[in-house]
Amino acid sequence: MRNLSAAELIRVWEHTVHRSPVQQALGLLSAAFPEYSMDRLARLGIGQRDALLLTLRERLFGSDLDGMVVCPRCRQRIELNCKVSDLRVEPIELGAIGSGDQPITLRMEGYHVEFRIPNSLDLTSIETGADVNDARRRVLSQCIHSVVRTAEEPADAKALNDFTRLPQSLIDAIAERLAEADPQAHTRLAFSCPDCGHAWSATFDIATYVIKEIQRYVKHLLEEVHHLARGYGWREADILAMTPTRRRVYLQMLDVA
Repeated sequence: MRNLSAAELIRVWEHTVHRSPVQQALGLLSAAFPEYSMDRLARLGIGQRDALLLTLRERLFGSDLDGMVVCPRCRQRIELNCKVSDLRVEPIELGAIGSGDQPITLRMEGYHVEFRIPNSLDLTSIETGADVNDARRRVLSQCIHSVVRTAEEPADAKALNDFTRLPQSLIDAIAERLAEADPQAHTRLAFSCPDCGHAWSATFDIATYVIKEIQRYVKHLLEEVHHLARGYGWREADILAMTPTRRRVYLQMLDVA
């Protein structure tokens, strides 16, 4: 994993700002892992992708994560404070990036199902025009390799092509097995409202969090570049090559820090 400079972060932001959140996350990882193709990164299981994003975020901004959540009962804004270690299911070996294509099998209710964990390509396909239930069905359909309706005699086993007609109990079992196989993709945080006492849990999407964080950081960097270029006539590249401490001192002398 490469450490991304301020100039590189701005470049990544500029090239991906008008793309979808999934594509922005992949663009960020592609910059940090130039040795891997975009297609290979896109085929990582969501949990492995998110684990890499957590590690990259820790290198860029440290281990503390801050934010705000809204109580679903009283609408009170509550501070979010946690650490990367609170979200990481297990350490990831950066030199051993695999893929999410390894088959998972499930035998249940007379069915033999072979499937894989979802990846970024699956998420990209449901980014527009799908409600939650429809999106879930579409992702599962894309992840299922084969379904065989078993019988007492192997010769009577029948392969199924229409995955949408599977029993709901089987679909729920597949979803549960996927959550077990890729726990990092299902990170949830527990909250309790200090005002009304309501307790709830919510999914934490590290990809969305990091993208928004980088957007704020880039905006701040460009504001610094604007003030220093205007005050001293320096080039953007020279300003970004400075350490944050040096930029802050020059900004203080311009009375804009």
